[in-house]
Amino acid sequence: MKQELSTGNTVNSFKINRWAYAAFVILSAVLWITGDTSSAVINFSIAMVFDPFDQEVKWGQRPLYQRIWMIAHVCLSFAGLFFTIFGDIK
Repeated sequence: MKQELSTGNTVNSFKINRWAYAAFVILSAVLWITGDTSSAVINFSIAMVFDPFDQEVKWGQRPLYQRIWMIAHVCLSFAGLFFTIFGDIK
């Protein structure tokens, strides 16, 4: 008899991921408003580690709005990185 390995995701870890994702996004917004753009970009990018959606659902089977949300997050992270590196060039 074969036993399947669990991914370790539980309802509690799913809730913690949502809270952590929200905390990093809010922190990055506050840092951006206060003028600390490099820290804002870093924290916004770290937020991606805490995927706010169900991690057990494969990428291709996720609803379209979730995929759009995550792709937009990655694009904004790269735009922030680009702005941080090249924003001061005159």
